[in-house]
Amino acid sequence: MNAKLLLLALSTGLGLGFLLLAVRQLVTVAWLWARGVLVTGVVTPRVSGDRRRTGLVVFTDHLGRTIVIDPGAYGSLRGMPPVGGTVPVVYPRDRPAAARLWTPRYLLSPALGWFLSSTVAFASGTTMVTR
Repeated sequence: MNAKLLLLALSTGLGLGFLLLAVRQLVTVAWLWARGVLVTGVVTPRVSGDRRRTGLVVFTDHLGRTIVIDPGAYGSLRGMPPVGGTVPVVYPRDRPAAARLWTPRYLLSPALGWFLSSTVAFASGTTMVTR
């Protein structure tokens, strides 16, 4: 098999896979917007030994249970307020443990990352073939 054709096939497959992941993230956001339960969470500090800077989000679901969300290492880059602040949280009614912060940066940054990755994969494949 021709090496250029193989590179084109691999980069196209990777690009389509990344693009599907981006579309999946956008569909999840749209589904949460249409059918999710929106509540307000409070940002609480982490334990003193934890080195991560962002806090944890604590909210109460529709059954009265207290749920804690860890926004991850990039919480401050995704629009996480400081400790003591409030943030909107959305979750599917049947799965409160799958809650997400309802900020545009937190919801759409994974989709943007997957879209940029797919663009890089497509572009690298097409430039390899045209050379």
